[in-house]
Amino acid sequence: MLEYFKTILAKVSFDKRLFEKELRKAIKSLISDELQELKNWCYAKFGHIYGPIIEKQFVLVQ
Repeated sequence: MLEYFKTILAKVSFDKRLFEKELRKAIKSLISDELQELKNWCYAKFGHIYGPIIEKQFVLVQ
C-alpha cells in the first residue's frame, strides 16, 4: 500500500487540495511503520512545496 500511495501522491502533486486529501487517506490506511517512511518520503520529495500541509497532517496522527 505504501508504494501505491507514493504513486498517487506523486500524480496529484500538481494540486494542493488533492495532495492534502490523498495524504489524509494514506495516513488513515497505513500502519505505523509505513507512516514514518511515508513522512520521510513526503518531506524529501515535496517538502519544499507542501511542507506546512505535510506537517499539519502528520501532527494530527501523533
